[in-house]
Parts: sequence; C-alpha cells; structure tokens
Amino acid sequence: MIVNPVKVEGDTFRRSVETALAERGFDEPLWLETTAADAGVSMARRAIDAKVDLVLVAGGDGTVRVVCAELAGTGIPVGVLPGGTGNLLARNLGISLELEVALTELLDASERAIDSVRIDGDGLPADRFVVMAGLGLDAAIIEDAPEELKKRVGWAAYVVSTLKNVNHPTIRVEIIVDNRPPVRRRARTVVIGNVGTLQANIPLLPDAEPDDGTIDVVVLAPRRISHWPRLVLGLVIRSWRERHVERFTGRRIQVRADRTVRRQLDGDAIPEGTTLLAEVDESALIVRAP
Repeated sequence: MIVNPVKVEGDTFRRSVETALAERGFDEPLWLETTAADAGVSMARRAIDAKVDLVLVAGGDGTVRVVCAELAGTGIPVGVLPGGTGNLLARNLGISLELEVALTELLDASERAIDSVRIDGDGLPADRFVVMAGLGLDAAIIEDAPEELKKRVGWAAYVVSTLKNVNHPTIRVEIIVDNRPPVRRRARTVVIGNVGTLQANIPLLPDAEPDDGTIDVVVLAPRRISHWPRLVLGLVIRSWRERHVERFTGRRIQVRADRTVRRQLDGDAIPEGTTLLAEVDESALIVRAP
C-alpha cells in the first residue's frame, strides 16, 4: 500500500484497507508512505523488489503517476484508490470515489492491461504519464489552483483558477502526429491524453481510451472571451462542431511552442519549456478495474 499521507485520512483509511484485504485472504500489507522529497519512486521500487502480488496506491494524481511509471513493464498490477483532488485515472477507469466501494471494486476485480505514455521534452528527464500532459493554459490552471481551496472544495478550485486565467495569452504551436506533415496553430493550450475525461465528466478527449494503443491531442484556441461558451459546448456535446476545438490521434505526438510556456504532467506542474514529445507504450501497465 503506497499512500500519500497528505492526501488521505490516516487511521480510518488504514483500517478500511486492512479489513478489506484480510477479508480476502491477503497477508498484512506492506505500508509505504511518500514524502515531500520522494513522490513514490523508491516506494514503488521497494514493492517491486519485494515481488508483491498487488500494489494499491492512494494520493493525488501526481502520486499515482509516479507509482504507475515505475510499475510499467513489471507485470505487477496496480489498484488506484481515491485520494487527492482530481482522481483522474480512477475516474477514467470507472473506479468509485468512495473508499469502501472502491476497495470492493478493486479487490474483486479482474486485471486489465492499459497503455503507459513515455514523455520527453526540453529540460525534462525521460518520464511517463497515464492521464494527460499539456502546455499553456491547462498548466497555468493547474499551477494556480490554490492548495487550501482544493482541500476545501475539491476540483471546483480549478474553476476559480480557470476564471483567473481566462485571458491566458495564445501561443503558436507546431504539432507532429506520427509521420504526418506538421500542423501549425495558434492556441491557448494543447493537451495530450491517454484518457479523455476531466472532473465533472467533461469529455476533453472523447475518443481516448487507455487501452487502444494510441494517444490523443486536443488544441483549444478561443481567440476572445466570447468564444469560451461555444468552446465549452463543443467539449460537452460531441455533435457540436466547434472550430476552436481540434483533435488528432496517433502513437507518437510532438508539440512545440514558439516560446517557453508552463507545462504539466497528470496534474503536476513541471519545469517550463517549449516541447513535449509523447509516445505510447502499449499495454505496459496492469491495473485492477471494475
């Protein structure tokens, strides 16, 4: 059990997990807590070295990403328990956000292979993500959402941050999907996704599936504030044709901005830069999912 102690209720959470595991015949779990200096790398590696049968992880989307990146390719299944604000991988895998229900779903579930995505870029070490990576406005929204507000109102804190950043400047981007000719656009944000649904069930990338061997990219390019209502409709209503929303699909996607901008991986701010290069690693991660 790898847990971010900042994101979950300590004693109550532990009792629930240990009870659910004992009822199903598991040995007493190995408890590993992340720290401010280590978001889960050494904890996941310790679990791998111990040759555990199952890794459960609970924390923010960043904790989940780090643990899943280490477990990719190992064959050790991972179950994602709700914790933090976003819970985006859990949401997209259909896992309940109620702890007791999620434990039942995960411990009684079958295993499923999903894709992991290798990510690189200027000034970044080689890494992986399982949900989304982006640059521009979405990274600004994530970074500017107040931590205290996220603790009090959850994902609604991102709405506040969105309003704060609604006039985020546009950037010129070049997007290369697989070996196709480059596409050049002026955009507010570009997001690459392994899954497609945001909080509040907003289908940012409605065709994205975590096990289809491809990744998707969306370009959001409202020119003025007055374009935002139509853009939101274009996200929520699949049949709504909105020229400020454009999507592409492939196995390898490179996004290059004309200037240094903010970037994010699975809801965590990463160093600013100009480039993101994502490539799917098909069926690399084994998950428990209902």
